[in-house]
Amino acid sequence: MDEEVDESRVTLAQVAETAGVSISTVSKVLNGRQDVSALTRLKVERLLELHGYRRTSRGAPEAPLIEIVFHELDAIWAMELILGVEKVAKEIGASVVLTESGTRHSPGTEWIEGVLRRRPLGVVLVFSSLPHEFKQQLRSRSIPFVIIDPAGDPEPDVPSVGSANWSGGLAATRHLIELGHRRVGIITGPEDMMCSLARLDGFRSAMTTAGIEIDPELIAFGDFHVEGGYEQAMRMLGRPDRPTAIFAGSDLQAIGVLEAAGAHGLRTPADLSVVGYDDVAVAQWSRPALTTVRQPLRRMAEEASRMMLRLRAAPSTTSTTRMELATSLVIRRSTAPPP
Repeated sequence: MDEEVDESRVTLAQVAETAGVSISTVSKVLNGRQDVSALTRLKVERLLELHGYRRTSRGAPEAPLIEIVFHELDAIWAMELILGVEKVAKEIGASVVLTESGTRHSPGTEWIEGVLRRRPLGVVLVFSSLPHEFKQQLRSRSIPFVIIDPAGDPEPDVPSVGSANWSGGLAATRHLIELGHRRVGIITGPEDMMCSLARLDGFRSAMTTAGIEIDPELIAFGDFHVEGGYEQAMRMLGRPDRPTAIFAGSDLQAIGVLEAAGAHGLRTPADLSVVGYDDVAVAQWSRPALTTVRQPLRRMAEEASRMMLRLRAAPSTTSTTRMELATSLVIRRSTAPPP
């Protein structure tokens, strides 16, 4: 036992000696303290990475917390993810900390400073990636992390839980084709997000396999929000050769499509069929109830939390963990054969 502690102290002392600072200064950097200059902090962080330093995590943390980090908390699917993390936290007697930070691609620098001070059991991140320096800082403090990626495609060295976006896009489009639709539009998510592109690829595969020509004018990129779906659908439905069906890349965008259809005097599904994505609670209560692709958001969060706890229990594991959960089509009342 003493040998393990001594080894960590020697490594810490080496870092301090090489950096030309005291061991207490290195300790402040490790604990996210603010009373260290930016230049000294950068020097110490680089040396910690060079030495491969990892804090031993044999003792209990200051508080049994699981932290979940979003770039925005107003998205309706965020609640499903929170509930998934909360379920696992209750099982181990931990609390959940919610943090909003950064962009959809990565949390901000203010977050990493805060999480180093909080020292949670681990972190679940709803981002497409994590900067190298953030990964190193978390690993050196023995804070395990897992990314949930409905919004992207994490790097190979990042443990992650995702879902089958391509299959979901394929299933949604095949459903519309099997109903008889040939003029099918798609409003996927942002163009710089892998999940948006994967759903679009599934759409293209279904159309091509069925021998249906794809009209580039019926392909649009939205923002996964109601407004994005509404704006793009208004444009598509204003065309003289409008689509008879639209696959929206999220349920919120699908709600926007329903609003746009009403603004054009179209009935759903008599005049226009609509398919969403996610199967959040609002999907079954929309009018008409929304046909959609179920993305198992709550289970994704549960699996990510359990994966994080496994990494905490076995921090020396070198295998990269990736889990992809299946999606499924849920048929309700917003789709029908074309008029």
